[in-house]
Amino acid sequence: MRTLIASLAFALLVLSVPAAAQEPAGPKAQSVLTPGDSVRIEVWRKPEFSGDFVVAPDGTITHPLFRSVRVAGLPFATAEANLRTFLGQYEENPQFVMEPLIRVAVSGEVTRPLVFAARPETSIGEAVARAGGTTQFGARNRVRVIRLQPNGAQEQLLIDLADPSKTEGTLPVRSGDQIVVDRRKSFFRDIMVPALGIIGSVASVGLLIERASRP
Repeated sequence: MRTLIASLAFALLVLSVPAAAQEPAGPKAQSVLTPGDSVRIEVWRKPEFSGDFVVAPDGTITHPLFRSVRVAGLPFATAEANLRTFLGQYEENPQFVMEPLIRVAVSGEVTRPLVFAARPETSIGEAVARAGGTTQFGARNRVRVIRLQPNGAQEQLLIDLADPSKTEGTLPVRSGDQIVVDRRKSFFRDIMVPALGIIGSVASVGLLIERASRP
């Protein structure tokens, strides 16, 4: 009975994948995997094909059986089709689910700076939350997203997570995003302390000159 229920549940999950592909393009449909990202693969009744696997530098999957399956640099639907073709060598109409996991780094004024694998629908705000949120010195209105463009150029987005009326924080992350929470500016720490240091240095120099000029 349990086997029958599990079979039906997996069948429903697999059948829902093609239907989702026909919906308007979302983060998953638009995602393109790059080396260093991962894929989560579940093949029905084939545990040797299932698991989380890193995308190799040559764009294939780091698994002895998947070395010929290219997934990087392609629309995810194409990568999924490549896997389907490969699995078709072993059984007709293979039942599987493939999920992209993209690499994201969060640093700066966050509780736990980290690099992790995220689902494409993960928002920038959720990525910061996964790093433990901002520290007491974090400037939630100055969250920088450093993003690599297909042509190799870097783009920098400035995100305001402090204002609920702004929706930039709901934008989905992309592969290789570096999210940096800036430190909140302080008048005393950033202006007064350096100024006092300069004044003190000038006063010290003046004192030395005065002493040196004495007979």
